[in-house]
Amino acid sequence: MSGTAEIPAAGHGRKDVTGVNVRRPAVYLCVAGVLALASLLLTGPAVPTPAGPGAAAGSSAPATPAPPPCTEIKASLRPLGPLPPPGAMPAGSTMAAIAGRGRLIVGVDQGKYLTGYRNPQTGVIEGSDIDLVRQITTAIFGDPSRMQLVVLNIADRAKAIEQKRVDLVINTFTVTCARQKTVEFSTPYLTTSQRLLVPIASGATEIEDLAGQRVCTSRGSVTEAKLRALPIGLDVVTLQAIPDCMVELQRGRVAGVSIDDVILAGLAAQDPQVHVVGRGLDPGLYAIGANPQSPDLVRFVNAVLERARADGSLAASNERWLKVLTPVPQSPPATYRD
Repeated sequence: MSGTAEIPAAGHGRKDVTGVNVRRPAVYLCVAGVLALASLLLTGPAVPTPAGPGAAAGSSAPATPAPPPCTEIKASLRPLGPLPPPGAMPAGSTMAAIAGRGRLIVGVDQGKYLTGYRNPQTGVIEGSDIDLVRQITTAIFGDPSRMQLVVLNIADRAKAIEQKRVDLVINTFTVTCARQKTVEFSTPYLTTSQRLLVPIASGATEIEDLAGQRVCTSRGSVTEAKLRALPIGLDVVTLQAIPDCMVELQRGRVAGVSIDDVILAGLAAQDPQVHVVGRGLDPGLYAIGANPQSPDLVRFVNAVLERARADGSLAASNERWLKVLTPVPQSPPATYRD
């Protein structure tokens, strides 16, 4: 089974699009007031490089040196100017094609409380990430309801962009050098830090307190590699989504859950038996992902973010959803490479 489902978004009292191809059902579990759901790299052997014309028959060429590690994160693309009026996208642009289609297709999450989750009372997906979806949709159409939300697992975000199944991904997507090989990111809209969620009764205050124990994180996340690299013998368990890890924590099957503090804050806000502890293990920046073949869309999105920073709407959204964190995470200043 696949890990995506296309979900119609509600707005202004009506649905915008018809949900199609629900390829994996969402499952909701309420455990101690927590909404959790079961949301959902291919390497091959190195092939020796053939020897050159002067090589003796049967000889093999020296192994090709491994490329240097990818470490440098590049800045995003600068907006081309003021935003065009909604409904008047530049002819031939990616935004005009989206407008012609009638909806903006965005990959999101529906299981991360405060950032992107399905409200069990209304059935509507909401959160700080969804506020950004609405701002970009409004900038294109003048109507925030003209969006189609596609629920993605963490491991499927880059693939969905590469396969052009979505226009954008707004799903707690951390910018990394490796991801920039296939994803063009906007300027970051939120700062984060990897931390730890544990039961209050455990007494644990740092990751070292869980040495040799089971710690859960989401499969395909940056956190997985960070946990495995720690020299304390963690038994790292990976599941499709962080809410699944939360269920395992509440059942006593893992000693802690580790991911970005923004995501952990949403879990802690729903369960008084757990709390976020420890130093920041790894800083991160959330940004909006797009296909590198659509640089004009990235520049447009950056213009929307510039306006949201300037008019205070981005900060207001962070304050509304993330005030359980002290201090409330904010958007860093934008930097551009051109």
